[in-house]
Amino acid sequence: QPASKAKSFCKAHAKALRRVFWGLLGAVYLCYFIVACWLNFQRALTLVVITAVVIFFVCWSLFKKYCGKKVLTFLSPLWKCLQKRQDISHTVNSCLVTWLALDTAKNPEQLISLAGFCILVLFLFAFSKHHSAVSWRVVFWGLGLEFLIGLFILRTTPGIQAFQWLGDQIQIFLGYTKAGSGFVFGNTLIEDVFAFQSLPIIVFFSCVMSILYYLGVMQWLILKISWLLQVSLGTTPTETLSVAGNIFVGQTEAPLLIRPYLADMTHSEIHAVMAGGFSTIAGSVMGAYISFGIDAASLIAASVMAAPCALAMSKLVYPEVEESKFKGKESDFFPSREERNILEAASNGAAASIGLVANIAANLIAFLAVLEFINAALRWFGEMVEIKDLSFQMICSYILMPVAFLMGADWADSPLVAELLGIKIFLNEFVAYQQLATYKKNRLSGLEEWSGGRKQWISVRRAESITTFALCGFANLSSIGIMLGGLTSMVPHRKSELASIVLRALLTGICVSMLNSCLAGLLYVPTEMGNCVTILSTANFTSTNYAIYTCCKQLFARWVCSRETGRVWSCAILPGD
Repeated sequence: QPASKAKSFCKAHAKALRRVFWGLLGAVYLCYFIVACWLNFQRALTLVVITAVVIFFVCWSLFKKYCGKKVLTFLSPLWKCLQKRQDISHTVNSCLVTWLALDTAKNPEQLISLAGFCILVLFLFAFSKHHSAVSWRVVFWGLGLEFLIGLFILRTTPGIQAFQWLGDQIQIFLGYTKAGSGFVFGNTLIEDVFAFQSLPIIVFFSCVMSILYYLGVMQWLILKISWLLQVSLGTTPTETLSVAGNIFVGQTEAPLLIRPYLADMTHSEIHAVMAGGFSTIAGSVMGAYISFGIDAASLIAASVMAAPCALAMSKLVYPEVEESKFKGKESDFFPSREERNILEAASNGAAASIGLVANIAANLIAFLAVLEFINAALRWFGEMVEIKDLSFQMICSYILMPVAFLMGADWADSPLVAELLGIKIFLNEFVAYQQLATYKKNRLSGLEEWSGGRKQWISVRRAESITTFALCGFANLSSIGIMLGGLTSMVPHRKSELASIVLRALLTGICVSMLNSCLAGLLYVPTEMGNCVTILSTANFTSTNYAIYTCCKQLFARWVCSRETGRVWSCAILPGD
């Protein structure tokens, strides 16, 4: 009887009890926050930033709830006026062009990346389904938004520091995988064997993503990004929501966010959904690439920048000529979660990743084996006509070398960049990133740049950053089956329509990754390596690294030696060195 009375009391005063609970929780957190800041403010700086962000969005939500309709009603005439007028977009584009002209005057080599960017846009326009129906407002706003995001990430000090910090935190977070995989497989295997080193990260990341979905964090974040893209580009809520979701989830998971709407979406909207899936990578495999040694900040930046670019280019390649049923509507639909608690969500997320891990492992085994077979066959055919070491990578390096150069890679690095680009397009981006990681390890370990007439690593100056952006996407031939299989299972009656659109979407996805790499080459600023005198005076010469290799090479190049009488040589370093 006391228990039933307590239960009735709790039901009758549920709102009041909920407020008391949140009030007590807020008071406890406030005390904790004050103590943390008082003891060491520098250490608590991250906590301060997180708290400020949460408070801002909570206040924003309350403002929208109680004052949002009044403000929107008051600003609606101004908003309609801005949507109709093109002056603001012309002003923004003029400012960007002026800034580019001033910036490239300092570094003329950036003009190559700018030329590559323009050529790729014109190339996609040439393959447009309806040339006269292209909405240039969407195209320019999408490219402008991509450029502004890239400018913030790659050029501004706050952007560089924020994304570097975010990348470092993700690496630390993914490092916790070793606790689970080390217990199951043992420390020896997770240090030496790729399958036990990188693939468990996907399980851990999938588990965390499932928990975040259960808590509603991912839905909230995707909706905010979707709202920003929709307002700036003017695209429909359904296609925008799917592309925004692709920043965090894969090409088959993102369409689940808009599954009830797929049956009524136009061909242009379906194309945008596909292009968004091809242009980005899932958060789970991003964790695996980071474990290879690929720069985490560049991967995050490439995935974020790809979203507005994918929407813009999809509307360039497949413009809207039908009447969308979702134009001007609000869409915040997310599939309902079946989990009843957070533990079940974590368990389901880990279990769901098993198929992805098995798929990646199987693809790696198959593609690497097929690549080796193709190379063996090509070497056999090449020896018949006295062509040595003919391989798939060599063919790609010659065919795609101009593309790599236009993206901004130095001519000497272009063959290796083109080789990786070909592997990504025709085989798999996982294999390409693994090869890029090998080149990066060769550079960091201080190996000779050239060995037997072949480069052993890609220049860190521009090519490595450009390649990281160019490979960031699911746009490869094997992904066609994955995309068609996923969407066909959701809308089986539109199978023929999906098949007719997928190749254009694949081409769009490939070019979006290349556009991102062109932008990275355009905005890239080389970082100073440091003072060689300090590096060499404190170096441990029992092992080598890239800094020692570079300093020794520079020092050797600056010595001038001349032979005097007999066998005596006189050497001197150049003045000023």
